[in-house]
Amino acid sequence: MMIHRDRSNDDTGRQRTARRFAVGHLRHGARTLNMDGLTIVDHPLVQHKLTILRDKNSSILLFRTVVREIATLLCYEVTRDLPTDLVRVETPIATTDAPAIAGKKLVFAPILRAGLAMAEGMLDLVPSARVAHIGLYREPVSLECVEYYFKTPDDVGERLVIIVDPMMATGHTAIAAIDRLKEGGVQDMRFVCLLCSRPGVEAVRAAHPDVPIWTAAMDESLNDHGYIVPGLGDAGDRTYGTR
Repeated sequence: MMIHRDRSNDDTGRQRTARRFAVGHLRHGARTLNMDGLTIVDHPLVQHKLTILRDKNSSILLFRTVVREIATLLCYEVTRDLPTDLVRVETPIATTDAPAIAGKKLVFAPILRAGLAMAEGMLDLVPSARVAHIGLYREPVSLECVEYYFKTPDDVGERLVIIVDPMMATGHTAIAAIDRLKEGGVQDMRFVCLLCSRPGVEAVRAAHPDVPIWTAAMDESLNDHGYIVPGLGDAGDRTYGTR
């Protein structure tokens, strides 16, 4: 995969420090790193907090709190290009035209249950957003997805839907969620996760090349149980203390 760097907000060469990521040799300081529909958010705060999540000794409270914090930071990036209109407002000093987000409200669609903590972090930033719920679990033997709940706003097909799930491992869950939303008429979707695997990204991009992905990092492989390596374990269990 070719990696394209966003240099518009990059630091100078002397200020950047070389770092190694699972996707290869990248440099610290770029706001985002784009590669064929995948955006890796290379912000120091995001990377620092992801390291906390990877640490098996992080407490349930710390894990849950940091998931919410990273989700807020990722939400900032995934909504960077939202359209705006000028509206007339009156400041304490004068009347002026200022930008406001245009169009219908966003929909955050957490994949249950692990996606809920991420959705809460995004709602901190966009409290007026609608929320859809997608209940899926991965069958432990076949690793295929089973749906047990699905609820969206009635006009979800007219809105931008941001799907959130901490992990994209095999990609099966992400594909099933996107399939279901497309069946419901959704045409504009983005997928946000904390961590993905290269096989998972390749599977989702092959099935749904029209759905871009945002993440904090990409690891190279999966183990025999479908977990990302080195990963961070089961995000749902670590968030809710059920491991």
